Amino acid sequence: MWLNTLVLALRSIRRNLLRSFLTVLGVVIGVAAVVTMVTVGNGATRAIQQQIANLGTNLLQVRPGQRLGPGGSGGAPSFKLADAQAIATQAPGVLAVAAETRAGGTVVANGRNWSSSLVGGSPDWLLTNNWTLADGRAFTEDEHRVGAAVCILGETVRRELYGPNPAVGDTVRVRQMPCEVVGVLAPKGQGAFGQDQDDIVLMPIQTLHRRVVGHTRVFTLHVSMLDGADPQAVKDSIRDILRERRALPEGEEDNFNILDTQQLADTLSGTTRVMTMLLGAVAAVSLLVGGIGIMNIMLVSVTERTREIGLRLAIGALEREVMGQFLIEAVVLATLGGLAGLLLALVASVAISAAMGVPFVFDPAINLVAFVFSAAIGVLFGYVPARRAAQLDPIEALRHE
Repeated sequence: MWLNTLVLALRSIRRNLLRSFLTVLGVVIGVAAVVTMVTVGNGATRAIQQQIANLGTNLLQVRPGQRLGPGGSGGAPSFKLADAQAIATQAPGVLAVAAETRAGGTVVANGRNWSSSLVGGSPDWLLTNNWTLADGRAFTEDEHRVGAAVCILGETVRRELYGPNPAVGDTVRVRQMPCEVVGVLAPKGQGAFGQDQDDIVLMPIQTLHRRVVGHTRVFTLHVSMLDGADPQAVKDSIRDILRERRALPEGEEDNFNILDTQQLADTLSGTTRVMTMLLGAVAAVSLLVGGIGIMNIMLVSVTERTREIGLRLAIGALEREVMGQFLIEAVVLATLGGLAGLLLALVASVAISAAMGVPFVFDPAINLVAFVFSAAIGVLFGYVPARRAAQLDPIEALRHE
């Protein structure tokens, strides 16, 4: 019986292909919108997590001032190299500490010039910032101590100055200072805040201090924690050490801030997930609109097929059979729309993810939920037209013109 009902429903859909297509269009768009929004949002979350991870493993960043951002230093004194040494030797749970100073400058080599960020780092800078070398070597302890004129280029700087040619072993001029290229950093790409992480020239911090900027200030301390260390305990130890070294009296606020990159990653990821859920919920409204469209078209179909329904009821068809036919039509339409929407969402998600530069993250759960919801839409909004068709009086239905 149900097989015959299914065959009748499919024949009815095939007889009105254009109307059936227009009926399911709302469901197609709704499913595609929901799945695409969530998929691209998951990709953006994954990209943020990867970019934060590029900052370093179990990393704390210590900066002058009471808050982050422009103007956050508020005239607070910068750090000294001795502060990094004190944290490395006195704070428990610390793997390595690196001091960092940054400046801007023009780099000239191979008949080309490029404005880049000049970074001075202490010996553990590569370790704490999770950088690896694509070519060449890192600085030696002696080169750091004496402030040797050596540097490591980021991939962007290497490409702009040398193109396809190797850079290691050549000499570049950094603010008119000849500097031997001893290595090239492996590329990291765009950072969490949109900056090009590969657009840097790394040199020993003593070199930057003595030969480029002419001061000994340290603007950032990168603290890499041991695996399993309690981040809060480490931060408390660093705070106590720095407060003592900066002679801050009890009760006075810190004139430095400590950023836990894991907390930053969790915050940004959480924000992205909330936005993804919000966009998905907004897109889900179109699924309800598609369901209303199915109900409207099915009600029109009941009116058009009144004589057919009356004839079936007159020759012995049961109410549940008539109701089942119209209900199956609605469910089939919604299901086909769900499948088409999933296919459209797959194509759109891949294209948008590639355009945005975020990874494509396939989520089986949201695809399954969207498909089941589209089928449920067919049941929910197909019930009223099916019930109306089943309750028609056979005599009145046969008289209908």
